[in-house]
Amino acid sequence: MEEIKTKTVLESLPGLNCGACGYRTCNDFAKAIDSKESEIKKCIHLKPMASIETGRFNCINCVHTENLGKKLDWKDSLQRDFDFILDIIEGEPGPKETILPYNPSLVKDLGVKKGDVMVGRPMGMSCGCPVTHCGVVYDVDPRNGVIYWHVTGPLRPRSEGFVDIGFYVSQAYEGIIKESKEKIELGRRYWFLPRRCMLQWRHSGLVNAVTKLKDGSYKVRIEGLLIG
Repeated sequence: MEEIKTKTVLESLPGLNCGACGYRTCNDFAKAIDSKESEIKKCIHLKPMASIETGRFNCINCVHTENLGKKLDWKDSLQRDFDFILDIIEGEPGPKETILPYNPSLVKDLGVKKGDVMVGRPMGMSCGCPVTHCGVVYDVDPRNGVIYWHVTGPLRPRSEGFVDIGFYVSQAYEGIIKESKEKIELGRRYWFLPRRCMLQWRHSGLVNAVTKLKDGSYKVRIEGLLIG
């Protein structure tokens, strides 16, 4: 009976293993909620008044939530309008981000390479996000000091160690648009909500590459990033 209850709770949690609740994984957190329901308040991805009995968790950042834009009334967590949800590319571990460290020579000095677990914080005009980003490097341009990585959350760095790149400028995001209230066009600037953004804040960016896929979704690259 306890296993069934834990499974029910776990299905309603975001599955991000972000650690913000104080537990290593969503699975550990689900077990804690089984013992003490008030623990659920520690999940920053759930709207208030979540309830185990009714199953009304209303997760605002769950990877399995469908029609998230409509459910949020196309408003971010601060009730600001946005135009589309930017989701991750199927089969990839997290959102794709292109970054430039404030000191690009660190790429060579630290020997950053594909597969490295890395942390850093986007600062300044590009984003100014207050949350440290964590992820895994999938490509490097050492000549220009540019790093390409998947942002995956803090669980792996906590368990395996990491390369600390410090402050960086976020240059681009790549992902899939499945939900949109506006027509997606090359060369237009939009407000968008990264599905896995821990703060659920809207971002702004210019769509400078777009491919329409067979299922009607769009694969895009977004540059000229701003937050808020």
